[in-house]
Amino acid sequence: MSSLEPFNIDLKAVGAEPATFSLRVDDAFFEAVGAPDVRKGDASVELTVRRMAGGLFDLAFAIRGEVTVPCDRCLDDMRQPIDTEGHITARLGDGYSDDGDTVTVSEDEGIVGVAWFVYEFIALGIPIRHVHAPGGCNSAMTAMLGGHAAGRDGDGGGAQAVDPRWSGLEKLKNK
Repeated sequence: MSSLEPFNIDLKAVGAEPATFSLRVDDAFFEAVGAPDVRKGDASVELTVRRMAGGLFDLAFAIRGEVTVPCDRCLDDMRQPIDTEGHITARLGDGYSDDGDTVTVSEDEGIVGVAWFVYEFIALGIPIRHVHAPGGCNSAMTAMLGGHAAGRDGDGGGAQAVDPRWSGLEKLKNK
């Protein structure tokens, strides 16, 4: 059985009452979906599927746990907590299509694969900037970056000549 098999939801089996699915996201999941940004993880996914008027289905995701991503500063792995929610709408139709927040699945099959949607909600739940807590970064990398930053910022000691084209901006900055 594929590690993504539990993420295939049979919409035809959903009755008038909402159906709830408890899914687990782990390292095998991220490997199976080919996750480009997340290396590892352990999270629970609560999926509630509701049948709505007009042959539509509301899929509500609640994802809680943590994932392992590279630190933006030192590139070492770091754990990032995830607590996110998301919704998509599905309907049965002639074939598969994905246009925005509405997914159409074949009426003959009636099965929607939600693995990639789960991954996308997780990826969107990760902050844009993710760095270790102060003092948690790789010290060798931090020292190397500190040496490069000093030369770039002009803090390397001694006064540097300012390009005359930028002197007008320097005056504005100092106001």
